[in-house]
Amino acid sequence: QVQLVQSGGGSVQAGGSLRLSCPVSGYTSRSYCMAWFRQAPGKEREGVAGIDSDGSTSYADSVKGRFTISKDNAKDELYLQMTSLKPEDTAMYYCAADLMKCPWIEGGLVGPPELYNDWGQGTQVTVSS
Repeated sequence: QVQLVQSGGGSVQAGGSLRLSCPVSGYTSRSYCMAWFRQAPGKEREGVAGIDSDGSTSYADSVKGRFTISKDNAKDELYLQMTSLKPEDTAMYYCAADLMKCPWIEGGLVGPPELYNDWGQGTQVTVSS
């Protein structure tokens, strides 16, 4: 059974930093695609950043230069380092994964949430001005 259990998040002032973590277990292979999504109240879930099994990354334009997605292959853990946070970054953040190739990440896209089968429980990030 695949499990993604998120940690991190919280409340910070604008300009601050936070790190989200998402250890993954249950996959029979390391050829999986991972991503971070977020959803603000009343808005659709949007892709924030993605990373494929080779380490290629992609970012939404709104977070480029501020957020960094990474993974520790030894620990099977995904991270999202968020810096220079803005009030508009306030949302519930979700990690997502699927045992698949994700060529769209090399193309600079995170992909719609429908492409990912496995999800973390979500963690709230609140940025105050």
